[in-house]
Amino acid sequence: MAWTLDDFDYPLPDELIAQAPLAGRSDSRLLRAQPAPVDLRFTDLPTLLAPGDLLVFNDTRVIHARLFGTKDTGGQVEVMIERPLGAHEALAQIRASKSPKPGTRLHLEGALDVEVLGRAGEFFHLRFPATDELVALLERHGRLPLPPYIERAAGDTDESRYQTVYARNPGSVAAPTAGLHFDEPLLARLAEQGVNTAYVTLNVGAGTFQPVRVHDLSEHRMHTEAYFVPPATVDAIAATKAAGHRVICVGTTSMRALESAAQGGTLQAGESESDLFILPGYRFQVADGLITNFHLPKSTLLMLVSAFAGMDTIRRAYAHAIAQRYRFFSYGDAMFLTRDPQ
Repeated sequence: MAWTLDDFDYPLPDELIAQAPLAGRSDSRLLRAQPAPVDLRFTDLPTLLAPGDLLVFNDTRVIHARLFGTKDTGGQVEVMIERPLGAHEALAQIRASKSPKPGTRLHLEGALDVEVLGRAGEFFHLRFPATDELVALLERHGRLPLPPYIERAAGDTDESRYQTVYARNPGSVAAPTAGLHFDEPLLARLAEQGVNTAYVTLNVGAGTFQPVRVHDLSEHRMHTEAYFVPPATVDAIAATKAAGHRVICVGTTSMRALESAAQGGTLQAGESESDLFILPGYRFQVADGLITNFHLPKSTLLMLVSAFAGMDTIRRAYAHAIAQRYRFFSYGDAMFLTRDPQ
């Protein structure tokens, strides 16, 4: 079937876009989408899982990827790091009245002199001072990047709440938000129940917030994101499936990492880059279930969950969530999906 952008649109009242986290991580709601929508609390998640099931988390950590400053000419610039390139370089988006040319120097946050080396597609290639490693410089001088639909600057609360409690590998410019609902007590309950855990790392790029700019989705090309699947995770997934239990991805980023690593026909450990674009009709190879937040209209993430659970399931679930006033997007509520058998 030829899919178009309009197939993945839906009307969302602005007031349902969550602008801040709830008091507690697991205070959010959880919609069990199949076979028919059922309203739960996120603390009810253990009732949807069985001993021997495996939860796969993305352990990436959000870096301070947003920086403000000026060009040599005095013009204002905003820099959003897309991804680090080694110890002192990065790809970034730059907002300025005029795009900086190669050789331009940017003076960021009153502390960093950064050189524009050139372009790499829609991104700029930047060289940072060699006084320290890039991530350390960003943590010291940069700002936590919140998604563009959160209409406020990041505050002290976001420094902890826009990270998962298990975040350990810095490199993302956006949080793997399905994981934000898990706190230590819930993780302990799941472990006591016999639910197992494994980890992948996928560093979410700023491109995740870029709108799809083509109507015919066969023409869309995904931005690339770096990922790593450890051998221990491959072994845990194999053991889970051999025992007849389920692999549940926590978030679309975990799912993209696993599906990307399985493109050769079997799941492979290792480090690579993913530009996998998943539309309905895609045959999933790894995940049996998915815990995910609610996604933007016309977004590639909405396309992914529609492929996983089925278009009718997602349309019914989103209509229910809007009618029941669920909270949407990064700081919003969650949904539990199982794979469409078709």
